[in-house]
Amino acid sequence: MNDFPQGSVWLVGAGPGDPELLTRKAERLIGRAETIFYDALVGEGVLALAGPNARLVHVGKRSGRHSKDQGTIDRLIVDAALKGERVVRLKGGDPAIFGRATEELDACRAAGVSVSICPGVTAASAAAASLGASLTLRGLARKLTFVTAHARAGETLDLDWTSLADRDATLAIYMGKAAATEVSRQLIAAGLPADTPVALVESASLPTERHFRTRLDLLPIAARSALGDGPALLLIGQALAERTVITATAAMEACPC
Repeated sequence: MNDFPQGSVWLVGAGPGDPELLTRKAERLIGRAETIFYDALVGEGVLALAGPNARLVHVGKRSGRHSKDQGTIDRLIVDAALKGERVVRLKGGDPAIFGRATEELDACRAAGVSVSICPGVTAASAAAASLGASLTLRGLARKLTFVTAHARAGETLDLDWTSLADRDATLAIYMGKAAATEVSRQLIAAGLPADTPVALVESASLPTERHFRTRLDLLPIAARSALGDGPALLLIGQALAERTVITATAAMEACPC
């Protein structure tokens, strides 16, 4: 395939961490890249798929600690491509979901560099899979909303809480652990019931994964006590309620007739 010529860039979704959740295309692009700029949340199992001569450059951002600012990352990507290298910008999850893809796309296009996107499995999908749950539910959860709870240092979390407090939706809040108290308070104030089911999933798809189910009013306590130091996702809504499945055999055994 000639979709990765010299001097071009691919923004590749590394998925939630488990290398087996990579797309086949992502694996192929990683293996062909000559330079890979990767985020903090990209695991060793994914990086191990790089070619033996590939140059791996960490440019990650984690909990406000930036190894490189966005402008510098943009320049590094463009410079490598202008030198004729095949460049992969490896991002956790899906590049187009809270991945700051627009800045890097614009920088490449402004420099005349060919740039493309390879999508990846986003954390909300991996978290739901780990829970054995569906993010939508006929008659109860007709909408799915992705939100990031990340705010710059010193800034308040500026979200449309009234719109987010939708009883017919599932709310997936990325980077939500630190903001759990504010999320709980604001959603309840906006009208979402205090007993709305919540699932917290840390390090989705990885061996270190943890998950914990609670309710919206108890979310602050759960976020402080039930999780570790890994990245966490909050899933909120009726689709996250635990359900008892009664098999036909069990139903017959329970029937008094």
